[in-house]
Amino acid sequence: MLKYAFQCGAIHTNMYLWHLSNQICKRSYSSKIRNIGILAHIDAGKTTTTERMLFYAGKTRALGEVHRGNTVTDYLTQERERGITICSSAVTFSWNDHRINLLDTPGHIDFTMEVEQSLYAVDGVIVVLDGTAGVEAQTVTVWSQADKHKLPRLIFVNKMDRPDADFEKCVSDLKDKLETQPVCLQYPVKDEDGVLAINDVITLERISWQQKDLGRSYENVKLEPSDDLRQLQEKRNELIDKLSGLDDELADVVISTESFDNVDNGLIQRALRRATSQQKVVPVLLGSAYKNVGIQRLMDAVNTYLPAPEERNQIYDCFGTEVAGKVFKIVHDKQRGPLTLVRILRGEIKRGMRLISVRGQAEVVSKLYEPLADEYREVSAVQSGDVVICAGLKSTVTGDLLTSSHSALKNAQKRLKQSLGASALKEDDDELDESNELFAIDPQIPDAVYFCSIEPPSVSSQTAMEQALKQLQREDPSLRVSYDSVTGQTVLGGMGELHMDIIKSRILSEYKIDVDLGPLQIAYKETIDSPSLTTLSVEKEIAGSKQNVSITLELVKNQNELFSLDKSPENLPNLNTLRPRILQVLRKGSISALERGPRVGGQVVETQIRLHSVNIGRGTADSFVMATAAQCVQKLLSMSGTRLLEPIMSLQIVAPSERISGIMADLSRRRALINDVLPKGDRNKMILVNAPLAELSGYSSALRTISSGTASMTMQPCGFSSMNSADESLAELRSQGLE
Repeated sequence: MLKYAFQCGAIHTNMYLWHLSNQICKRSYSSKIRNIGILAHIDAGKTTTTERMLFYAGKTRALGEVHRGNTVTDYLTQERERGITICSSAVTFSWNDHRINLLDTPGHIDFTMEVEQSLYAVDGVIVVLDGTAGVEAQTVTVWSQADKHKLPRLIFVNKMDRPDADFEKCVSDLKDKLETQPVCLQYPVKDEDGVLAINDVITLERISWQQKDLGRSYENVKLEPSDDLRQLQEKRNELIDKLSGLDDELADVVISTESFDNVDNGLIQRALRRATSQQKVVPVLLGSAYKNVGIQRLMDAVNTYLPAPEERNQIYDCFGTEVAGKVFKIVHDKQRGPLTLVRILRGEIKRGMRLISVRGQAEVVSKLYEPLADEYREVSAVQSGDVVICAGLKSTVTGDLLTSSHSALKNAQKRLKQSLGASALKEDDDELDESNELFAIDPQIPDAVYFCSIEPPSVSSQTAMEQALKQLQREDPSLRVSYDSVTGQTVLGGMGELHMDIIKSRILSEYKIDVDLGPLQIAYKETIDSPSLTTLSVEKEIAGSKQNVSITLELVKNQNELFSLDKSPENLPNLNTLRPRILQVLRKGSISALERGPRVGGQVVETQIRLHSVNIGRGTADSFVMATAAQCVQKLLSMSGTRLLEPIMSLQIVAPSERISGIMADLSRRRALINDVLPKGDRNKMILVNAPLAELSGYSSALRTISSGTASMTMQPCGFSSMNSADESLAELRSQGLE
């Protein structure tokens, strides 16, 4: 008996040791992974930087160029023809014993949803700046998105080979426009011929790249005593001084040695890594992706300063050893069908595994692939912390959370509530928001600013068109597809003119359906002008059953809650008799009526429906109650009338000083509000403008004409604004196609 007990104990000990060694191996594997995204304003050089990384890592044999249309990550026909990134794409490569999963994201504002979903899959980001332009409009947008996800960042100041590049101005922009703490690890140096080299602040070396082998080799040379070395030593001391105020280990060494000169480079790098991971500072590096300068050192910085998967996403610890994966992208391959890109946050996904989405649908992973844009290498299993492409998931959509079973999902929710606790939920709003978002079913999608009808070339193509739209909507949640029961048309909603144009082109090139898009309509919204109250009584006999509802509703101005109860003493007794199910039916019917306003069919916003009382006859169907509530709201909207709200765009226009007056005269005719005119370099000025979207159709072409092709602009949504009566009348004519 004693011998048997000893044997059992030995078995348990061996199992424990095996489990412990297995966990250590997994942690060791995870510590060598870096999941990163590349974010930037359009044309800052994200895709070119990615291509260089793949080339120097040995993943590709030739340098892809955007202008030649042969890049790895921009593989869609539309991307190569237009020279822009439309869809985020994932690539995997090795660098210095680390595995880097990199997401190249779009820079155009129309595809900001692609960026948002990609940020769920990464642990840190590289923000690329154009060295000649500094922080631009979309840079601010992607920076705020990274802030929302609490992501550590590196800055790569690109295009520093150009004569008009200004490194100091870029650093100043980071402080002023992004309110961050940049720490410069490199400074640019140019020789007599204008060839770019880099001075490294930490190692006090000058790094120069050889262009004969396309920048594969570079030389590190210790600086000899000179003014350059003295200036660099001062910069190094400033870096140590700043970091010692943020990192205790570095501060202890500085205090004990009473000198900055004896501080080890490795200690500086460790302190910088901790400060970067805690988002206290942002390391700044530089180079020129197109001229093959600085990319290898940027990849070194990714490994050295950005966190490993195990250092982030602790909220997913509630899943324990069960699988937890976030779907951040879906693409459709002609041979393989829908392919789902998943960031594995906990557990391990294997080929043939059964997964459950947060929506409750079961899926089976038929195959697993390592991501390399539109090329695929099959694998059998992928561990926590990595990114993988799953084939065979039929109903999963972008933003879904995947786990191994229903019980695993429920247990995770229970553990998360217990770990946060009631007090934590009250005290830490960020944790509460994060926990709510973790198990949310629908991603937060920005409002569409344009919509248009879409028609197939023939009746026989209707089903194929609907299937194509369904697949595109799975890929791109910001594409809205709805059916207008009034006109009998399928209606698309999108983020801009380019977005809608890309959708049409993709349907033609990828699905071979020559669809016809109707004229673009502005996505106006409506709001009530004043409160209104009415009672609607409806009585009908349907299929021999008497249906009877009398309901009193009020519309009031309110930007928060959509539906509320009037708990005044005279109405409270009536409302207390209503069952929760009936309240849900009334709420659903009432809110559905706000989707289409009476003037131009826009969504009714900043409006609250207040239920005063309702009397429902015995045997009345829920559908009849819902329809009556909707009719009552529609009656109120017609009684009170609505005001139109139009989408407003924020523009940044850069043009030579001599062209500014003509541009501003044109903007004044477009009902634009000019916020500021700032100097931009020696010869240019930048105009900051808010203008109605309705006045900006074809504006980029008009701007090129006015400025003789010398001006550039960026545009992004910045909310909605009320209109005067004359503009409202014009908007109604536009919506009817009568302008």
